[in-house]
Amino acid sequence: MTYKTPHFTAEAALSSAKRTVSIEKAGLAAIETALENDLSAPFTKAVDEILHAKGRVIVTGLGKSGHIGTKIAATLASTGTPAFFVHAAEANHGDLGMIGEGDVILALSWSGETAELGGILNHAARFRIPLIALTSGEYSALGRAANILLLLPKVEEACPHGLAPTTSTSMQLALGDALAVALLEMRGFTASDFKIFHPGGSLGANLKYVGDVMHRGDSVPIVKTGTLMANAMRTLVEKHFGCVAVVDNQGDLLGIITDGDLARNIHRDLSGMTVDALMTRNPKTS
Repeated sequence: MTYKTPHFTAEAALSSAKRTVSIEKAGLAAIETALENDLSAPFTKAVDEILHAKGRVIVTGLGKSGHIGTKIAATLASTGTPAFFVHAAEANHGDLGMIGEGDVILALSWSGETAELGGILNHAARFRIPLIALTSGEYSALGRAANILLLLPKVEEACPHGLAPTTSTSMQLALGDALAVALLEMRGFTASDFKIFHPGGSLGANLKYVGDVMHRGDSVPIVKTGTLMANAMRTLVEKHFGCVAVVDNQGDLLGIITDGDLARNIHRDLSGMTVDALMTRNPKTS
């Protein structure tokens, strides 16, 4: 395989990028128009079918549609709709056993003629498992087999050769997101619910409560009023907090001593002093 010598110009690269975005934007606009017309009824039917399913949503596909399907399954699962992805080819080698009664299948194929989907289509028909098709092929094998057909408008691919799935995969992803968001809204899924399934990363961190990360009990550096500074300094060092809280006999906070306070008073003889002499009283708390 041979390629032409690359010829880069910034103008050509930006022109290509803008053309790609423009073409893909037209694809998304076509979905929006379809949702106001022929796609509205099957979309709401698909939401209702998934919402009342007793099992899980089994998302399947192959190639680029398979990659999009993996993301859709992950989005569904993280927003309150139990789902996982089954590779269309692997399904024919034992993974059909992952699909059971009460499940709903969401199958992706732009053409609708992906041969490897045959095993799943037959399995769905044999065991009467609801099949939702996400395809542009109304009369394709997938389109004909579907109980609910989410028919995508046929549009221009951003690929200049009309070969690499570009606009088509963006449309699949957008409609998958639309399903997931509609379902989470119907379920009353909240940010607190999302935190349960997504404790990691910056999203999980932003959803944490103070109580999720705060220290409690013996791990907290606390001394009582009247404690000698020598003992307070030992507590400060052992707990590794850089500070020590001073409380009364009821456990109410009176003040705080930080390692900065110690540094500023290093010229003084602290050994015979009590914490009350050095602490910052009534520190700000929330």
